[in-house]
Amino acid sequence: MPDETPAFGGPMSDATDATIESVLQEQRVFAPEPGSGQGSRVPSLEAYRALAAQAEADPDRFWGDLAREHLHWFEPFHTVLDWSNPPFARWFEGGTTNLSYNCLDRHLEGPRADRTALIWEGEPGDERRFTYRELHAEVCRTALALRALGVGKGDLVALYMPMVPEAAIAMLACARIGAPHSVVFGGFSSEALRDRLIDGEARLVITADGGFRKDTAVPLKPAVDAALADGSCPSVQHVLVVRRTGAAVTMAEGRDVWWDDLVPQQPSDCPAEPMASEDRLFVLYTSGSTGKPKGVVHTTAGYNLWAHLTFQWIFDIRDDDIHWCTADVGWITGHSYIVYGPLSNGATTVMYEGAPRPGKPGAFWELIEKHRITILYTAPTAIRAFMKAGRTVPDSYDMSSLRLLGTVGEPINPEAWMWYREVIGGNRCPIVDTWWQTETGGVMISPLPAATPTKPGSATLPLPGIAADVVDHDGVSQAADQGGYLVVRRPWPGMMRTVHGDPERFRRSYWEEIRPADGSWIYFAGDGARRDADGYFWVMGRVDDVINVSGHRLGTMEIESALVSHPAVAEAAVVGRPDDLKGEGIVAFVTVESGRQGDDELAADLRRHVGREIGPIARPDEIRFSDALPKTRSGKIMRRILRALASGQQIQGDTSTLEDRSVLDQLRGGS
Repeated sequence: MPDETPAFGGPMSDATDATIESVLQEQRVFAPEPGSGQGSRVPSLEAYRALAAQAEADPDRFWGDLAREHLHWFEPFHTVLDWSNPPFARWFEGGTTNLSYNCLDRHLEGPRADRTALIWEGEPGDERRFTYRELHAEVCRTALALRALGVGKGDLVALYMPMVPEAAIAMLACARIGAPHSVVFGGFSSEALRDRLIDGEARLVITADGGFRKDTAVPLKPAVDAALADGSCPSVQHVLVVRRTGAAVTMAEGRDVWWDDLVPQQPSDCPAEPMASEDRLFVLYTSGSTGKPKGVVHTTAGYNLWAHLTFQWIFDIRDDDIHWCTADVGWITGHSYIVYGPLSNGATTVMYEGAPRPGKPGAFWELIEKHRITILYTAPTAIRAFMKAGRTVPDSYDMSSLRLLGTVGEPINPEAWMWYREVIGGNRCPIVDTWWQTETGGVMISPLPAATPTKPGSATLPLPGIAADVVDHDGVSQAADQGGYLVVRRPWPGMMRTVHGDPERFRRSYWEEIRPADGSWIYFAGDGARRDADGYFWVMGRVDDVINVSGHRLGTMEIESALVSHPAVAEAAVVGRPDDLKGEGIVAFVTVESGRQGDDELAADLRRHVGREIGPIARPDEIRFSDALPKTRSGKIMRRILRALASGQQIQGDTSTLEDRSVLDQLRGGS
């Protein structure tokens, strides 16, 4: 699960020898549409299996052939993978390439040059479009502006931006001159921003006066000023500021520069810097619930290849597609599937500044209708919010252009999956339910639309070359339908390389928790899962979220799915709280469908319903109703806040990304 979900990095839950019990049973299967394989990248299940077999038989040849085919190289690589010092991988040694070149320059010779690369729509309704030729020129100007501000190869540039084209342009400009970027989500506080600037030793900050969200101008520049106050980030030399809202901001003389005073004056050609395969591309910080955030380091060639391949495979991209990923570029999903994956493939990608809101509940559907979007990639939390509001709004828009739906960010409940398929997809669009993390660089487990029969709630099968497994704490593979820890047994090109400034933390957090008896290195970043008899993976949520009830270790996602299957429930989040008798009790936080009332009678009915769906062991001890759940601005439920509320503890850690603080008071009550 990518984005702000922190990587698991501490000791495991107490009962590490116990397995995670899987209790969710889902029997529905949807075959790919007849004829969907025609012209498809992976046209059948047999083709998928053939690719997976090639990767298994000779990984070096598999990855090497793909890298040579899909990336431009200034200098060819001589070694596909150096795994001599695990867990520190080095991919495509000897090669030089450039991500900005792969996203832009190689499309300029031929018909793609004048294809629309980026469609941007602001929340107030303003719109900008860039062809590949136009985007290349803007990126070059920006790259030269960065150089004019003293940024050179290897210097870290921090971005604290709204969802405007300049955010993507700045990322590509950094890559062009070999300056790694660190995008900090615009919802973070000045304190969280300061921590990241100091840790990364940023030389330059790119920001804006503000952005628009839910019909409000949200300031950004003041947070940068606060982060830099009192010389707390001495490495930062300049701040480059985009005009977006027109709000009055303070400009520090000699430090702050307006984007439109500097960038448009630059020439429109800046040759791409040849970068070694393992040169840093970006550092992206997990938000972290406690302690210091982890700076996840991705490098040039491996990340580029994996973002490119996964985008191509899972969305089965076609020349006429218009792809919209609803994430923010401040998260890995925005990096890989708004900017780098689509542009590397020469596709048309959509950026939207706003969000559905009371004044425009159909914002998403209006955008799909207006731009004839063909691929929608969004989060389960958004889908459940739309479910709560009912189908009247989406049914009033023409979404016949859609041909493919994707989900990202956390496991999706089967009922939300079905609603997404029926209401948004009109029962004709395949759903790609993707599992991956900030640390993996791109999708790891996902259906392929023309190849994989899908099951609601399952991410299905690992992508070719991904050696995923479900194991116990000793690294032993689990039998079918036996819950355990989701791991990856072999390196892959998109894997993170280290934690910025802390290689030991990288080793400890991801590679040492589970060590098989044979001494092999396996990657584990905190998710539980089961694998069914067909080899399909069912992600059960964070191991941190597993609840130990009387010796039974239950995944929260499955209890949540049972709750959401009740007709009165729109959304549910389940956490554990200390219980003297059972070890942990189950607390469910529930939002109900419009027109329903959350009361003692419904709470009792929900307990009975969960007991019928799963069994008495999973019946919630307490149910708390609320109009909303505490979520980040990107739509992810902040479960650590719920755990604190359920246990009567003080809420700790960074809460600056919390969308609406008023929900906390409501949730403190119970039923």
